[in-house]
Amino acid sequence: MAERSFAKEVKKLKMGAGETFRGEGILAVTKALLENGVGYVGGYQGSPISHLMDVLADAQEILGELGVHFEASANEATATAMLAASVHYPIRGAVTFKSTVGTNVASDALANLASGGVTGGALIIVGEDYGEGSSIMQERTHAFAMKSQVWLLDPRPNLPSIVKAVGDGFELSEASNTPVMLQMRIRSCHVYGQFTASNNRPPSMTVSEALENPRRDLTRIVLPPATYLHEEEKLTRRWPAAERFILERGINERFGDPASRIGIILQGGMYNTLIRALNRLGLASIYGDTQIDMLCLNAVYPLVEGQILDFCEGKDAVLIVEEGQPNFIEQAIGHMLYKAGARVILQGKGMLPMGGEYNGQVLVDALGLFLETHAPELLPVAKQAVNEPATPIPDISAKLPSRPPGFCTGCPERPIFAATKLVQEELGPHHISSDIGCHLFSIMPPFDIGATTMGYGLGPASAAALRNKDPKGKRSISFVGDGGFWHNGLTSSIGNAVFNKNDGVIVIVDNFYSSATGGQDILSSRADNPTKTTQNPIIDAVKGMGVNWVRQIDRTYDVTLMRDTMKEALASDAEGPKVIIASSECMLNKQRREKPLLARAARDGKRVVKPRFGVDEDICTGDHACMRLSGCPSLSVKDTGDPLRDDPVASIDQSCVGCGNCGEVADAAVLCPSFWQAELVSNPTRGESRLARFAQRIITRLQARREASRIVFQ
Repeated sequence: MAERSFAKEVKKLKMGAGETFRGEGILAVTKALLENGVGYVGGYQGSPISHLMDVLADAQEILGELGVHFEASANEATATAMLAASVHYPIRGAVTFKSTVGTNVASDALANLASGGVTGGALIIVGEDYGEGSSIMQERTHAFAMKSQVWLLDPRPNLPSIVKAVGDGFELSEASNTPVMLQMRIRSCHVYGQFTASNNRPPSMTVSEALENPRRDLTRIVLPPATYLHEEEKLTRRWPAAERFILERGINERFGDPASRIGIILQGGMYNTLIRALNRLGLASIYGDTQIDMLCLNAVYPLVEGQILDFCEGKDAVLIVEEGQPNFIEQAIGHMLYKAGARVILQGKGMLPMGGEYNGQVLVDALGLFLETHAPELLPVAKQAVNEPATPIPDISAKLPSRPPGFCTGCPERPIFAATKLVQEELGPHHISSDIGCHLFSIMPPFDIGATTMGYGLGPASAAALRNKDPKGKRSISFVGDGGFWHNGLTSSIGNAVFNKNDGVIVIVDNFYSSATGGQDILSSRADNPTKTTQNPIIDAVKGMGVNWVRQIDRTYDVTLMRDTMKEALASDAEGPKVIIASSECMLNKQRREKPLLARAARDGKRVVKPRFGVDEDICTGDHACMRLSGCPSLSVKDTGDPLRDDPVASIDQSCVGCGNCGEVADAAVLCPSFWQAELVSNPTRGESRLARFAQRIITRLQARREASRIVFQ
């Protein structure tokens, strides 16, 4: 069950020539792939590109009608290796994944693919996860393009430009026999707009036809001595072919007045923000009309030296707008200008911040400084906007509380970390290695668990060096999610631990989906998937890898069992890793599936029972230890109104999903017995209705008696 269904939207993919296609950037990319005769598509989900995989999964009927093969790849390396189908065959292939973590995983396959080159167009659609909305370390795809000599497109963030870039990418790949990366920034993925559609085109050769007519070209196989020839081919044939294509097709765009004595060279993905900044300075219309000469690089690698020098000729100064660090484009252009003996002043980092997202205000400030320095006559309006702000923006960061990421209400992973906290309270602190995924939120309060995270599926591997010489001493604890387990962890973490006889404790958090990337099905998902093989137990894979000490827990909300199993693992004399598989369904996906069914059943007059939990404020002591071991968003505090009680008591709000974790934690930690459970019954039976009315009368009388005896302070 993916986080979002595109079943309705994918119907637009059948639009024909001349029709107006409206939708999100991700959907536009899928339509562009079909219009350009793609033969196969694969990829691995990850922000901000996850929805592209979801769209493709929902569009399998349309893909099948066109003869397009689709696969949800095991990881990014698997996806990139798929493009080998385009090495010998004239088939257009596309894969997609998140960068830069996904590109890291894919880099081995990417390097080999780029070395031998391709015959058919090979397009890698990369979700560039950089900036304030990012979920990962701050790096850029650009370095991978340069390292492997793969061409990199960064289109302007509007649907016509994005759709055009898909077609340009395939043709550029075929013209230069080189894979091409299409960089989709966060805003490009989710931008809404429209473009004029074209007819979908079946692939010129399907993968089935390729299998019936096998081909083999020894010169494209990555093996010495061919590898030495590949490098020469990249530099003497492929690179010049790419430059010719970029010039002849006008991939890079020029805006403004070429006679302007100042200029701006920018990444295509920065175009919208730059135009908005110029508009705020009174130097551009909302449609992009401006007197300042601009070169918009929709192809940021390779840079065409002749085009750059021609743009800079006759100018006093040029500003490079390149988001992120290192400043590859600025360095390359500076080198070109130095070699050519050009006297133009090049500005970039310094006037612009070294790193971080270039939002509207950042560009307004930088452009104002650039124009004041090199073209003050253009600043009648801009100068006032830069130097004389009418209303200063107040800094409210110190007044607002931080909002770190956290687990959803009812998350089955929360009791796992509550149990871990209880173990550490009893046995002392342990080194804990975390992993990528929802479980990484355990590093935040109230759990404060985890010392490192090295990559998806690498939680146990990152604890590999930490082995106690004393067999009776402390052991490391590490976590890996089911998504990370199948992505990389089975070999890199579990297999590695078995091979090296590592005695650490490994907890595999199994919530039935790749939840952190949007709830996609994986090998061990419990649901039936019509196009994928699911229900492959993790425990079988772990035992097959050679783990002898394995425990399966099928209800993580049993905090007592979780705690005792973890203590058993830490004390066991068994050789090798101790693996605990903690399984419960992701509550977010469970609610998405069950809520509509329960609502429909209630509307149809069927009996529906929903559990609810609460706190008896007369019993609650206000210690709040339950919150320090639970952290559920539905578990908060409230004032009782009693002047004799200084501390607020615990309270459970209406967002509670009835998972029972708070009560389980209270029981395992021997906290106050203030939690109660009730059942909300829709369409109750007659007997239940009579019993409820009787109980309500008794409760009302008891409440009245207690209220009459209460001391009231005026």
